[in-house]
Amino acid sequence: MRIVSTACSNTEIVCALGAADLLVGVDDHSDFPAEVVAKLPRVGPDLTVDPEKIRALEPDLVLASLTVPGHEKVIASVEAAGLPYRAFQPFTIEDVFENIREIGGLLERTAEAESLVTSMKETLRPHDPPERGRPRLMVEWWPRPVIVPGKKSWVNELIALAGGINPLAHDDCESRPLENADAAALAPDAIILSWCGVPYEKYREDVVFQRECFGETPAVRRGLVRKVPEAYLGRPGPRLVDGLKALRAIVEECARDEA
Repeated sequence: MRIVSTACSNTEIVCALGAADLLVGVDDHSDFPAEVVAKLPRVGPDLTVDPEKIRALEPDLVLASLTVPGHEKVIASVEAAGLPYRAFQPFTIEDVFENIREIGGLLERTAEAESLVTSMKETLRPHDPPERGRPRLMVEWWPRPVIVPGKKSWVNELIALAGGINPLAHDDCESRPLENADAAALAPDAIILSWCGVPYEKYREDVVFQRECFGETPAVRRGLVRKVPEAYLGRPGPRLVDGLKALRAIVEECARDEA
């Protein structure tokens, strides 16, 4: 079977299932596992993949995504090219598990998929909140405008599992752009930069500290602005376990700061 992946999360799932040898092409942003993707043809950025480049690779299946606004245009172009595809749109952690199982079935890696899900569940367990209560963790997907996850996001669950509270957990959305004043009004105890599409080394905490209306937020007053790679929080796949570990460390840091 010949597989083309148009999303980082799908690429990482395929490799975690031990099926990297089935990949014949990936999107430009797929960067893990590095030793696998470095050898593969690229079909364009995840929001503007080139269906003709995909067609030239003669895939039996295209693994696509609908997790970001604009992905629907990618699906339309893949459909128009007559390419066989499956697109995934998880909202919850359980959805991520089901996506892994479905990909495992498509690739005839059912046992490997179940093993991966079991392993992830072992790590993705609730963490007791600090004695002083759950800190408010605001994950920032983008700085201008500030975009944060809402209720319909696996990150909402990750924050809860880590022992924290998502300040936008009441908002029935996947994510929401906010004016700076509205974001500051959420009064986060910690702000976590996880900027989508930006290399981790280019995340800048000073951007947050320079926002005038953020000066009175607990996070800025205490200097609790931290960075977590988008690869750990924004990709619905195996490395969400790393995202949870990072969030738990920040929850513990908040607790120490309160003590």
